[in-house]
Amino acid sequence: MSLAGKTILMSGGSRGIGLAIALRAAADGANIAMLAKTDTPHPKLEGTVHSAAEAIRAAGGQALPIVGDVRDDDDVTGAVLKAQGEFGGIDIVINNASVIDLSRSLDLAPKKYDLMQDVNVRGTFMLSRAAVPLLTEAENPHILSLSPPLNLSPKWLGAHTGYTLAKYGMTMATLGLAAEFADAGIAANTLWPRTTIATAAVQNLLGGDRVMAASRTPEVYADAAYAVLTKPAREYTGQTLIVEDVLEADGVTDFSKYAAVPGTPDNRLFPDIFLD
Repeated sequence: MSLAGKTILMSGGSRGIGLAIALRAAADGANIAMLAKTDTPHPKLEGTVHSAAEAIRAAGGQALPIVGDVRDDDDVTGAVLKAQGEFGGIDIVINNASVIDLSRSLDLAPKKYDLMQDVNVRGTFMLSRAAVPLLTEAENPHILSLSPPLNLSPKWLGAHTGYTLAKYGMTMATLGLAAEFADAGIAANTLWPRTTIATAAVQNLLGGDRVMAASRTPEVYADAAYAVLTKPAREYTGQTLIVEDVLEADGVTDFSKYAAVPGTPDNRLFPDIFLD
């Protein structure tokens, strides 16, 4: 199965993992509608929704950059209508937009707690919900959220409670949608990496150059997402998937090409959070 001619509606995606997933789909000739806030260059973050669209087109896909906020209901509705108007429908929703703050509970600003809930949980639910009427008309509809499995170990529940709630909320919303719309044939799954991924969030928030050097590239996430999105929707849903497990199930045995620093052995890579 290919993503040629399929239309993806993605939240975020101006850079990092979201953009890598979009570029992998674009190589098949997919259409990417991208709802993102970054309209102008950020002093510390590379890429805008417009530069992402240019890269998607250069990779072989069609792009529809939509400047907007997944927290705004009008922007969400508008993105769905614009994707439908431009490409005739929606086949896939990717909930990529996410806010991270690993502060301990007493240090977490209330506004940042609200922001994580609004973008991660509410944004995932509302964007997916808005697209459901069009997904029911698609041949192989998928919802994919970039969030972790529900690990109820106190180690993770108590490490950064506010962030944990927000990421687990994304997962719970996705699993709920999988159950609710199973009869309609809409797949809904989550996907999370076994190791850290070399992105701006890792660089700026998780450990700087040291952790970046011990990470995998966003392309490992993109290849796994591609594998998920090309599976039969009625048969492959309601799962909290791990990037490397998905690729291994498809026959990948050598992950060395994904090392951010070539030659870094797998046992020297930094494990991602939420996984034991």
